Amino acid sequence: MTKPLIDGFFKLLEGIIVALLVAMLAMVFGNVVLRWTVNSGIDVSEELARYCFVWLTFIGAVVAMREHAHLGVDALVARFGTRGRFVCMVLSDALVLFCCAVFFWGTWEQAAINSTNVAPVTGLNMLWVFGVGYFTSLGIGVMVAERLVRAALGRISEQELAIFAGEFASEDQQHVRRGLE
Repeated sequence: MTKPLIDGFFKLLEGIIVALLVAMLAMVFGNVVLRWTVNSGIDVSEELARYCFVWLTFIGAVVAMREHAHLGVDALVARFGTRGRFVCMVLSDALVLFCCAVFFWGTWEQAAINSTNVAPVTGLNMLWVFGVGYFTSLGIGVMVAERLVRAALGRISEQELAIFAGEFASEDQQHVRRGLE
């Protein structure tokens, strides 16, 4: 895939996150106003706001992975040289890939149960809610697997190791910081 196509995909994901956040805000705020004014709310909005939050969180995890925005313990890694950082990055990525595989497998195992369960108010098939595990595990897993392949081929740059060690912000993080300053 080309970089503009990948960038466009992640911009789309960011747009979806914003739309989910706006939908949550509208549903929760609308329910608060209705409870204060007419002493009643819309049950569907409470349930849908929860599902929007689940999707927002898991889609956000994929976007955060691309932007190197997940929490990391880089105090030790920052003290290492190039070789030590490289080894830590490969071990970390292998562990993340393993966790993605476990997460995908767990979502797969739960799919049969979730596909027969429906939400109490909306009647929505629960696989639509918890199936986001497929997207998240595959999204993060593909990014990590791609970096592991590049590591095996010796195509990891010094800058990428510095970003992993927490010394430099990624291009996306620098762009956000420039916008805030």
